[in-house]
Amino acid sequence: MLVWNPRVAAVAAAHSVDPDRWLTAYGAVIDKIESRFARHEPLRHAGGLMLGMLSTLEKKNCWTIAEYLGEVTPDGLQHLLARAAWDADAVRDDLRTYVVDAFGDKDAVLIWDETGDLKKGACTVGVQRQYTGTAGRIENSQVAVYLTYATGRGHAFIDRSLYLPVAWADDEQRRSDAGVPDDIEFATKPALAMQMLDRAVEAGVPVKWVAGDEVYGADPKLRAAVRGHGLGYVLMLASNRHVNTGSGRRRVDEIAATTPRSAWQTYSAGAGSKGPRNYDWAWHRLLPEDGGKGNHSLLIRRNNKTGELAYLLCYSPRRVPLKTLIRVAGQRWRIEENFQAAKGLTGLDQHQVRRWVSWQRWTVLAMFAHAFLAVATLAERARTPAPDDMIELTVNEFRRLFDALVLTGRPDPEARIRWSHWRRRHQARARDCHYRARLDHQ
Repeated sequence: MLVWNPRVAAVAAAHSVDPDRWLTAYGAVIDKIESRFARHEPLRHAGGLMLGMLSTLEKKNCWTIAEYLGEVTPDGLQHLLARAAWDADAVRDDLRTYVVDAFGDKDAVLIWDETGDLKKGACTVGVQRQYTGTAGRIENSQVAVYLTYATGRGHAFIDRSLYLPVAWADDEQRRSDAGVPDDIEFATKPALAMQMLDRAVEAGVPVKWVAGDEVYGADPKLRAAVRGHGLGYVLMLASNRHVNTGSGRRRVDEIAATTPRSAWQTYSAGAGSKGPRNYDWAWHRLLPEDGGKGNHSLLIRRNNKTGELAYLLCYSPRRVPLKTLIRVAGQRWRIEENFQAAKGLTGLDQHQVRRWVSWQRWTVLAMFAHAFLAVATLAERARTPAPDDMIELTVNEFRRLFDALVLTGRPDPEARIRWSHWRRRHQARARDCHYRARLDHQ
């Protein structure tokens, strides 16, 4: 499917764009996972499947990608996911190394969150009627917990675990039909998160913090596990949760209600697409959990436009300033960005597989494809900084160029690059307008 011609090369070179370098970077990904495959043919199909995931195909599954690649049938890709001899867990470990090599930082944040993929029927592994934030209600869906590695340089997924509801875990026939391994038992989402944390720490991933929403903040075993690894956390809490204060156990919303006006401070949780994400913050010291050591606190975030409150339970082995906790809290959005990008760009949720092994294989390859985009985008930013009238190259924009200049070699590369520059300048103007509007209303 790779179509390359001298005119494309000449135009790309004139714009300081080097698709040959991108191909080399993609080839390095394939070289990294080569040893995980028993034969060359499945490795070739894995490389092709990820190229299809990187394309601008509207729907991504074995049928559409096989057609895109020029295969006669989807049999090879289906065999890759279902029956070929290769180790998806080992590829997951390679993915983790790849991301850490690119973005590694001792102050990194590990972020948990779950996502639901809406599915029909009841035979796809893990699918049942259950709440999913994707739809905001109870739907027939498949839910999985993901782990993102985030630093100031970039962010990408490094792990995932499929949530197997009790109805599935206890049903031997359904487990057998879906190929669920015998050693897989029911585990809550926080328990899955703990397993992924343990894997990351055991692998020596450089990290200082973890973050997550209320599902993970409410679990005392998970919090204890984080402290046991010597890491800090900034975890969200529901408004009805209780914490240990100097005056006894108190609900967090009651603490917010009695916080004096003078205690609120305005800080940005990081830059968003429309400017700084400014919030009001109140910081309360707490007593240690279970008589332990370290610094425990409650951080209350208030939207300075709507007044909406959010509660974050914080811990650090050593004392840190408020701005550090706010920085970690702001990183939690990175996993939402990863969900949006991996689903929209690499088809993370578009699989049409039903069995356990196939799900593990599709998701790890989709995550690797997304990580390639994130790492390659960072490399291009470092090589060619954006001028003042243009936003930095984004993952979405790099994917457009990769598809146009590498995957399909469309006949008018000059127009493709011209469009890329126009889009980034337009986005820069829009960003500046949003920033000015924010400042005008402060």
